[in-house]
Amino acid sequence: MGFFGKRNRGSGSSKLAANLRDEKQKFELIVNAIEDGVMLLDDQGVIQLFNPGAAKITGWSSDEATGLSATAVIKLVDTKNQPCEDSQNPLIQIFQTGQSIRVNDTILVTRSEKQLPIGLDISPLLSEDRQVTAAVVVFRDIADQRAEEQRRADFISTASHEMRTPVAAIEGYLALALNPKVTTIDNRARDYLEKAHSSTQHLGQLFQDLLTSAKAEDGRLSSHPVVVEMGAFLEQLSSDLKFAAEKKGLFTDFTVGSNSVINASHEAGGERVIRPLYFALVDAGRLREVVTNLYDNAVKYTPEGKVSMGLTGDAQVIQFYVRDTGPGIPPEDLPHLFQKFYRVDNSATRTIGGTGLGLFICRKIVELYSGRIWVESELGKGSSFFINFPRLSAQQAAEKQAAEVNSTELQPINSLASS
Repeated sequence: MGFFGKRNRGSGSSKLAANLRDEKQKFELIVNAIEDGVMLLDDQGVIQLFNPGAAKITGWSSDEATGLSATAVIKLVDTKNQPCEDSQNPLIQIFQTGQSIRVNDTILVTRSEKQLPIGLDISPLLSEDRQVTAAVVVFRDIADQRAEEQRRADFISTASHEMRTPVAAIEGYLALALNPKVTTIDNRARDYLEKAHSSTQHLGQLFQDLLTSAKAEDGRLSSHPVVVEMGAFLEQLSSDLKFAAEKKGLFTDFTVGSNSVINASHEAGGERVIRPLYFALVDAGRLREVVTNLYDNAVKYTPEGKVSMGLTGDAQVIQFYVRDTGPGIPPEDLPHLFQKFYRVDNSATRTIGGTGLGLFICRKIVELYSGRIWVESELGKGSSFFINFPRLSAQQAAEKQAAEVNSTELQPINSLASS
């Protein structure tokens, strides 16, 4: 009995080892069949697995890459060909933050020194005490995708630019036709012309949005950042925008300096506080586009209730928000809201015109100034759009303002002659 007992245990152990081998083989077959690059990093950032897809993209063989630091094999640079700093390198940040990272705007320098745009998705493997024990890296060559996007952007830019001219001419002639000092028309004709004029204005705005989105994608969007005190800027903008909300019967308010948690389901506090100064380096004109778009959307999609704007922050970050008490946004739509041409499909959006470009343009503008934009929403309880910008201290703001003044001052005649 003892002999057979030992033999049975040995047989079970063999079956377990065989099952483990089979599972490992299946895993390797799946990973090796994936065209994207796949890496497994240990807790020191050393490559433990490097599939054929990764080898094809990087130019490193699996044998050569395995055992090396991920940053030695996956060399990342920015669009200006500057090496990615450790504080911005997702292969390093994953072990510091412990949160999944997705990057779509980085460039890989291959082993042959070729630069290749790639998309990166990095997911941490966590222990029971939430420590990062490993990380799975998936990356893909997006050169063809970028080239196709560039062709589309070029077409949209050219078509929009060419179409704006005749549309502007039509709009101008319609405006003249509606001018009682120029023409005399009956009420029925005026009604037709007003509808045509409104449609032409909408078409002109569509072409303008298409042109702006194309410029935002390829980096041609004009921007002249200066020091802006966000409290005064947003207060004035809120005063200018509130009439559209009040015309619709909506309540409005503007709050500065509240450190309470911002929640779309609660009313803003009304306490009087000492107003701090929030300085940021932004283009005021571009920022006006962003806030106006968010505010107009809040008004359009809020049938009744309130539209609020607020500003707060800490020593490093400025945060402001536009909040409404509208129907809210379904959770499945939230991750896609800032994509080009994406619109929430419901009864409210079907009756309200739009191109699906406004929020995409907002995101691109905010990112110009190292900012972040996102939305929090709950069905039936409204939506809150948040924007964060790096905050300048009073000293930093003063130094940058002095530099702005010096850069615009005329040089003395002597210095011009000597140069």
